Amino acid sequence: MEMRKVDAGQGWQWIVDGFALFRKNPPIWITLFVIYFLAAIVVSIIPIVGPLLMTLLAPAFTAGFMQACHDLEQGGEIELGYLVAGFKQNTGQLITVGGLYLVGSITILGLMMMGGGGAILGSAALGHMNGAEPNEIVVGAMGGLLIALLIASALMIPLLMAYWFAPALVMLRGCTATEAMKLSFFGCLRNWLPFLVYGVIAFILMMLAMIPFGLGMLILVPVLSASIYVGYKDIFPAEDGDKTEAMQGIDPSHSNPDTIEPQ
Repeated sequence: MEMRKVDAGQGWQWIVDGFALFRKNPPIWITLFVIYFLAAIVVSIIPIVGPLLMTLLAPAFTAGFMQACHDLEQGGEIELGYLVAGFKQNTGQLITVGGLYLVGSITILGLMMMGGGGAILGSAALGHMNGAEPNEIVVGAMGGLLIALLIASALMIPLLMAYWFAPALVMLRGCTATEAMKLSFFGCLRNWLPFLVYGVIAFILMMLAMIPFGLGMLILVPVLSASIYVGYKDIFPAEDGDKTEAMQGIDPSHSNPDTIEPQ
């Protein structure tokens, strides 16, 4: 599968093109995401099991949104049925993506808790031995906890990179979960600069969207979700041999000779 490196400015273009997809049918987009978030809240209420289950199912929901973007771009109409499209095709692989992400998240959380707990106990013991004041012990413990949090955040970035395009690759290219996450990781890594631009702009837009009681998120969340599809299509252009996108008429754009073939 061809993997392309794109210019830094594409990070902004992904958001612009995502908004263009949203504008094709704003009421349906908003309704889809409102239903999705309500379902997520209901499932997450279930103690312990709920959040874990939602993490497993999230890629299937995302895949449905990716299929909606694809069909809408091809001149089709989107409907509420796209909310469950990921549960009708490649469902096992999509849930596997969620499972791998869940295992990775739990592992990172566990490392953070062990590191933070160790830092707190170590600071307390050292402070007690040196006769430090309680406030000095607390400051030392908080410093160790902050370091553990920063390390966990750094570990989460590669996991998110592997997850970012995985639902689209499984749904639209028929990749396995491990193939999709590998391709997603290297696609993000190769295009770290446009992702940096994308992240900065997305953060600013989120801050602005939260100003009117968070109502702007009703628009921004669908737009950013559509931007994932746009970025996926930009970095992984359709090929002649592709059995999904190429046969359905997607025309690769933003041609760039700087490409690689993943091994």
